[in-house]
Formats: sequence, structure tokens, C-alpha cells
Amino acid sequence: QVQLVESGGGLVQAGGSLRLSCAASGRTFSRYRMGWFRQAPGKERECVAAIRWSGTSTNYADSVKGRFTISRDPAKNTVYLQMNSLKPEDTAVYYCTTSPDAYGSNWPYWGQGTQVTVSS
Repeated sequence: QVQLVESGGGLVQAGGSLRLSCAASGRTFSRYRMGWFRQAPGKERECVAAIRWSGTSTNYADSVKGRFTISRDPAKNTVYLQMNSLKPEDTAVYYCTTSPDAYGSNWPYWGQGTQVTVSS
């Protein structure tokens, strides 16, 4: 069993920053991939960023490249999403997820989500 708990969401003005955290528990994650997805009202859930738990590989959506950074702290079993230069279109519920696969779209474990609202 895997548990993921997100925190760090909130309301911020455009141009501001937030850091999301995702605390993972229940299994070892040395071979897992971690990701952040988001879902805005009326839109499909999209992958924002992903990282191998080893930290050797990261991927970003084009819309957040250069503004968002995903990282992890193995000692704390925590993954972070640093979000800078936030835009109103970044407003969404952000979800932490993990997968046992090195690639692909299989993300079987999800957190409850944290709301990020960016005001103009």
C-alpha cells in the first residue's frame, strides 16, 4: 500500500511562487517514478512534471518548462514541485502520483490533491 499526502497549495498573485510537497509512505521508492499532475475545471488531468526516484531523469510539460522544478528528498521520502512565475492558467488542483514503471502512463497511486489558485 502506498500513501501520498500533498501540501503547500494556496492562493498567490500572478508572478508569485509556491512550493508543493508530497510525503510518500507505505513502500520503498527506490525503483519508482514520481509525478505531479494538475486538473483545472472543465479540463483533463495533465502531467506537469515527473522524476525518477533516483533523480537521474526529469520531464516537464512545455507549459511549465523554465518555471517549475521537480525534486525529491530520499531521506524524507518527499517530492517537491517548486513553482515560480505563476500564471492564472496554472490554477488547478495539483496531484502527486507514483508509478512502479520507468516509463509510460501507468500511475496507480494518487494523493488527494491540493488547490493552487493564481490571481491576476
